[in-house]
Amino acid sequence: MWLWDLIKASKGTWPNQGLERSGEPALNRRPGWQEAWTIGRTCRNFLELCKAGYYDGVYFHKIIPGFMCQTGDPSGTGKGGTSIYGPRFDDEMSAKCNHNKKGIVSMANSGRNTNTSQFFITFKPCPHLDGRHTVFGEVKDSSFVVMDKIQLVEVKNGRPVYPVKLYVAEVTNDPWEGVCLPFGAAIPVKPLISTAGPSCSIQ
Repeated sequence: MWLWDLIKASKGTWPNQGLERSGEPALNRRPGWQEAWTIGRTCRNFLELCKAGYYDGVYFHKIIPGFMCQTGDPSGTGKGGTSIYGPRFDDEMSAKCNHNKKGIVSMANSGRNTNTSQFFITFKPCPHLDGRHTVFGEVKDSSFVVMDKIQLVEVKNGRPVYPVKLYVAEVTNDPWEGVCLPFGAAIPVKPLISTAGPSCSIQ
C-alpha cells in the first residue's frame, strides 16, 4: 500500500501542503486556514518524518475491525517511534477537529501530551476520542476500499496475522521546503527495533 494513495488533503485552504500524487492532494491539515496553526506542529512532524523515509516499510501493528488501524512505529511493537521534537510532544486539540467519520487520521498516544510518530485511522465515527487525540487529516473517499480490505485482514489480539505495510510515504508538495526545522527539532534515527516507552493505545 502506498501512503499517498490512502490519505487526502483536508477541505481547508492552506495551499501547497501535504502529500500528493499526479497533482491530486493527498494529505493536508484538516481544518480551515485559521485553525491550521493550532495543529501546525503535528502536521510538520508528520511531513518531516515522511520526507525522511521514517514511515517507509512500517507495518500496521494494530488493526481492530470496526474501530481503527494504527501504524507509524518503525519497531512494529507499538512501543517505539519518536517525533522531530524529541521523544514526545504536546497535543494540539481543536474543537473543529473531530473523530466524526470514517477515515479520520489522528495521533496515537499513551496519555496526554505523549505524541510520537504513531498515528491511527478510524474505520467509523469515534466521538469518544475527541479531546484525547490530535486530528490532523483524513483518508480520500476513493481509498475507502483500501481501508475495507485492511479490516478483512485476519487479526489475533488486535495484531494482524499477515503483515499490512506502508511501502513508502512521499511528499511532493512541501509548504516548508527550504525552511529550517524549528529550534531544537531534528529528524530522529529510524530504529530497527525498540521497546522503550509505554505502548501507544486507542480505546
